[in-house]
Amino acid sequence: MKIEELNKLLAKPTLLNSRIGFYQKKKIIEKVPFDLAEINGHKEKSEHDLKFVSDNMNLGYFDWCITGCYYASYQIALSLIRAKGVYSKNHDATLCLLARDYFKEGITKEDIELINMFFLNYQDLLFYVQSKDKREEASYGTRYNFNKEEVEKLRIKTIQFIDKARAILNNTLEARKK
Repeated sequence: MKIEELNKLLAKPTLLNSRIGFYQKKKIIEKVPFDLAEINGHKEKSEHDLKFVSDNMNLGYFDWCITGCYYASYQIALSLIRAKGVYSKNHDATLCLLARDYFKEGITKEDIELINMFFLNYQDLLFYVQSKDKREEASYGTRYNFNKEEVEKLRIKTIQFIDKARAILNNTLEARKK
């Protein structure tokens, strides 16, 4: 999803709801029963992915750190939407659900754009990984070259987003108990 498209969806709730309806018809978004184990599983996976990022920062695998940041954010996003009784099978649908269910509750437009940026960066990285053998024949190298400082900023933003999402998730789960 491009940032411009995301901005349109955030500005027009009817457009956002229409997109969610499209994903529901395609069974990309499905209602699911409340399952605390699944919610916590996504949250724990997010924390695991953050540890992976930290370990790989020290080893210099900055491309994998970007991937780990994306997955850490995506897993906590899945936890948030599961707490609302829905599950999503793709990134754009998850973004739409976050926007619908949490945008006004504390996740900012910038947070949603950050998730979107991770996905786009991850897709670029995934393309590199999958096409590595083919590109070795090309005249340019296959070396990944990411700036450590930029990846560290991304890691910090990821931690901030996950911390905010955990707080929202905790409030959502507490409200459910009442």
